[in-house]
Amino acid sequence: MTASICVHRRFTKAMRHRFLLVILLALSAAAIFALARAGLHPSVEAARPVAVESAGAYGPPVHLADLADASITESSGLVASRRNPGLFWTHNDSGGGPFIYALDRRGQTRGVWQVAGAANRDWEDIAAGPGPRSTLSYLYLGDIGDNSRRREEVIVYRVVEPLVPTAGSASTRKNPRQTETAEVFRLSYPDGSHDAEALLVHPRTGDIYIVTKSFLSAAGVYRAPVTALRGGRVTKLVRVGDLRVPGLLSSAITGGDISPDGRRVVLCDYFYAYEMVLPGSAVSFDKIWDQPLSTINLGSRQQGESICYRLDGRAILATSEKRPTPLIEVERSGR
Repeated sequence: MTASICVHRRFTKAMRHRFLLVILLALSAAAIFALARAGLHPSVEAARPVAVESAGAYGPPVHLADLADASITESSGLVASRRNPGLFWTHNDSGGGPFIYALDRRGQTRGVWQVAGAANRDWEDIAAGPGPRSTLSYLYLGDIGDNSRRREEVIVYRVVEPLVPTAGSASTRKNPRQTETAEVFRLSYPDGSHDAEALLVHPRTGDIYIVTKSFLSAAGVYRAPVTALRGGRVTKLVRVGDLRVPGLLSSAITGGDISPDGRRVVLCDYFYAYEMVLPGSAVSFDKIWDQPLSTINLGSRQQGESICYRLDGRAILATSEKRPTPLIEVERSGR
């Protein structure tokens, strides 16, 4: 693929995102005008959907830093490192190459790794979870984007999470370290093609979840049981739930994560985060998709597509596509 084609594809995707956001904001403005004509007077800030806060469960968003590495131009996924406490992994969107970036809470780069055996067609999210070797942590990279809804298969790569050395920041995109060779899992939906930007992995079972992205209908939740994952063959996903988030965007989910204890799920769209909590009486994790969503304010993001839990599960972190790329944290104040 030539460089000009890569640039064209990245430009086309960016223009699609901006066009959709303009249309959505225009629809919101039209709704405001209609309310005003009916004698109602919403806030002038209502072009941003109104969030129903989660009863004080989380504090205000804190802008920890901007990401220092200029190579991170479209931070589309984020996950807390399991092997390197206090660090995080992110990656770029389509056209960004098969690279993962380690960073700390100050936004400083701690190294760049090229994922061996992987290609970045449209990486949309990253997750952490178990794998074949019980003593190691694994990263899962979701090549699941499909704006045109033409892909017959999507791909999830599973690779051993690298151990970041003290001198890890010496590696760059031009001179990256190499991961172990990634396993390649090809997945297909049971009901046709879908665009998706949220990949989640259960921290204990290793089951893979994909939440689709939809502007006009409910998002679908699909699961690939870890027992069904095999390299060299296509695994059929199972639809296990449907989601609608409150506010303007219906179900335009752009990122997600499962808490390290497996009891919470956080999702995000371009504006807010939404959390669900598994009831203590639930026998199956999939009951979480039936739970109500609490809305969490993430502050200002240009194009929010990434979110994760902190390693201790007591906070949520998020980044944004476009530069400068903020690293935002909201801490849970309740139990």
